[in-house]
Amino acid sequence: MDISTLFTLISDDLQAVEDAIFKHLDSDIKLIPTICKHILGSGGKRLRPALLLLSCKLFGYNGFERIPLSVAIEYIHTATLLHDDVVDNSSLRRGKKSANSIWGNEASVLVGDFLFAKAFILMVECKNLDILAILSNATGDLAQGEIFELVKTGDINTSENDYFKIIENKTAVLFSAACEIGAILGNQDINARKKLHNFGKNIGIAFQLIDDALDYISTDGEL
Repeated sequence: MDISTLFTLISDDLQAVEDAIFKHLDSDIKLIPTICKHILGSGGKRLRPALLLLSCKLFGYNGFERIPLSVAIEYIHTATLLHDDVVDNSSLRRGKKSANSIWGNEASVLVGDFLFAKAFILMVECKNLDILAILSNATGDLAQGEIFELVKTGDINTSENDYFKIIENKTAVLFSAACEIGAILGNQDINARKKLHNFGKNIGIAFQLIDDALDYISTDGEL
């Protein structure tokens, strides 16, 4: 089954998420929605929201909370992209000029912080402490993964275990959180939650393995 086939199962939900992503970006400070719309509208696949929505569908959950929580996960992911491009001094993101190359590092970092704040506002509004704990922990792990990657940059003694620690934290934790949230919303027990958590984790690891390999073997067009 091609991934596009999976996306058709949740096409209406994904459109609702897409609408909500841009709805929550309003601010009197025009630079904020300008930068947010630049990166959020640059062609991301919404994989993490899709995993949350598919997990909800797996357990028959159709409640409203699946939409703002999907938005929160995409905001967290997007905030990390803004910060990553500053750390890596990247000039391109998804084939377009990166936000930091247009508006500068300071604006990119601060707008990333804005997206983190917006994500937590949406999370709190759903009033589920288990979900809040999962996403809070995932956000902390993301930061640790990024910092550990920075520490290991250029270190020829970096081990395979170090590498997997980095990609589990900086990528896989948000995939696993998305899947586990679907189980929680679907009122599943801890066993089902663990299975969805591990499923998401393994997808996230595989995703980052491929992404890293492409940096070495692909052209810009293939990327």
